[in-house]
Amino acid sequence: MARYSFRLPDIGEGIAEAEIVAWHVKIGERVEEDAQLADMMTDKATVEMESPVSGIVVELAGEVGDLIPIGSTLAVIETDGAEEDGGDVEAPPADTPVEREIVAETPGAEEISVAEVAAPAPAAAPAPTPAPAPAPAPVAAADHSRAVLASPAVRARAKDLGVDLGQVQAEGDRIRHSDLDAFLRYSGGQGYHAPGASRARADEPIKVIGMRRKIAENMAASKRAIPHFTYVEEMDVTALEDMRADLNANRGGRPKLTMLPFLIVAICRTIPQFPMINARYDDEGGVVTRYGAVHLGMATQTDAGLMVPVIRDAQDKNVWQLASEITRLAEAARTGKAKVEELTGGTLTVTSLGPLGGIATTPVINRPEVAIIGPNKIVERPVFDGDEIRRAKLMNLSISCDHRVVDGWDAASYVQALKKLIETPVLLFAD
Repeated sequence: MARYSFRLPDIGEGIAEAEIVAWHVKIGERVEEDAQLADMMTDKATVEMESPVSGIVVELAGEVGDLIPIGSTLAVIETDGAEEDGGDVEAPPADTPVEREIVAETPGAEEISVAEVAAPAPAAAPAPTPAPAPAPAPVAAADHSRAVLASPAVRARAKDLGVDLGQVQAEGDRIRHSDLDAFLRYSGGQGYHAPGASRARADEPIKVIGMRRKIAENMAASKRAIPHFTYVEEMDVTALEDMRADLNANRGGRPKLTMLPFLIVAICRTIPQFPMINARYDDEGGVVTRYGAVHLGMATQTDAGLMVPVIRDAQDKNVWQLASEITRLAEAARTGKAKVEELTGGTLTVTSLGPLGGIATTPVINRPEVAIIGPNKIVERPVFDGDEIRRAKLMNLSISCDHRVVDGWDAASYVQALKKLIETPVLLFAD
């Protein structure tokens, strides 16, 4: 028998370590060549590790959530073959190319400890057969027919809770509210459940791993490093919604339009006047890069957590092309099929809660970008139009900016330029 040490290969430029987000094998199990060993996460990419050999898994590097350095042993597999030089066979060097694929996190993956032993425990000697225990004496049933002394208020409360006062032990000569409270505290876990009440659930510790850990780290770093400010403006989207309805009614085989493609067109049309919005800030170098192209991140909620697929060169796409790309990228993110290049390289982000909306949001910037835009829900309200009152569809739009790069006046001016296009939607299609 020989042992094969599978070392974690280089799975990305500049990556020093990767996190174990799921094991697909256990110590003592047999694994076949090319079968999945583990899912490893770097930044927002999850990479499948496949076994290069067949054999029995005898060692795993850590538990789900542990960080493993590149080049260190991820798993040791006992293979069929002659033992050589101490029995260890090295895996390919760390720079060996590996096939990459973005996959969704595996929920409920079992945590495997390195300390687990594959060999079965020795059988314990059979214990002597104990003598049969005497049958317990019968216990008298509780007498619920005894007279119960309690005030009308206590009786009414017990009735509302569905409590039989005959089961409540009184401290004194009669049952009081404190006795009822004690019964509720100490008897609730023994089958008592008041009608209409919800049972308390057991505390559930959940290890923060994988995508959830990355989100936590990125958001914490963003709030620590970036002095945020948020500006909110109300926009009348009545005319835009009418235009959207007309376009959808005559769209043919093209995708259905939501508000987002129109907003993206407006964002891209106003960026040339306000280049500081579409930028990245290098903290260490002290350099702000203002981008000519708009690579728009689109915050997307998935089962694995928040992901931000990127619409490349959004400024070159019309509303129909944007609608198709939004649908494609959102589906890829939700199914875990988004590629690494589709999840990186954004220059500005849009985040929307969709139908959940909200009156206003204060989104956290997707560092190292310097701004994030959040449309909120559309509501119908009466508005004054000169001396007339009309029904209007209104939407608040939020923008959070990095105050090191974007001044309040610039952010407000940018949103006012967006407002002009949104409220006069024909301008979105003008040359």
